[in-house]
Amino acid sequence: MTHLTVYADDKPGQPILSTDDRAAIAAVLAKLGVRFECWDSPVVIGPEDAPETILAAYKPYLDGLMGATGAGSADVIKLTPDHPQAAMLRAKFLSEHTHSEDEIRFFVAGGGNFVLHVDGRVFDAYCSAGDLIGVPAGAKHWFDAGVAPSFTALRIFTDVSGWVAEYTGDIIAERFPARPSFAA
Repeated sequence: MTHLTVYADDKPGQPILSTDDRAAIAAVLAKLGVRFECWDSPVVIGPEDAPETILAAYKPYLDGLMGATGAGSADVIKLTPDHPQAAMLRAKFLSEHTHSEDEIRFFVAGGGNFVLHVDGRVFDAYCSAGDLIGVPAGAKHWFDAGVAPSFTALRIFTDVSGWVAEYTGDIIAERFPARPSFAA
């Protein structure tokens, strides 16, 4: 289940806000310039489906989204606990970073935490299947799918070089360890 928890960036154990109301989540994140939507999709994807199959199934949605954002490419990222590079990929996404373009993700299956660090606050948005999140260029954030990651997401890019992070060097993500999955 989608969930948002907000903290002061110096008080990781004391939530200021905790909600699973998707309209409230969208409203809070919109104030940060973050796009958050819930899509009802008739597309059914199996756990073994190849990225090409997933992209083809979501093509009508991607065409509309890419046309609206000026994006030039999309790909699929799948991460499961048995992935041979799961720990390395988790570490890559866990450090606070920014991007020179908006980071747009649509969760096809599973979920993970997009965590934004804005104006002394930490906004921990657990996104699940059907959620679309668009983090604006330059926003400090990290992503955590937990120690046993299980998600499939579409990634939409304007820059054809794909996912390129500019790490901030801030160790704030270490003070805000993986939040529990609200999917259970």
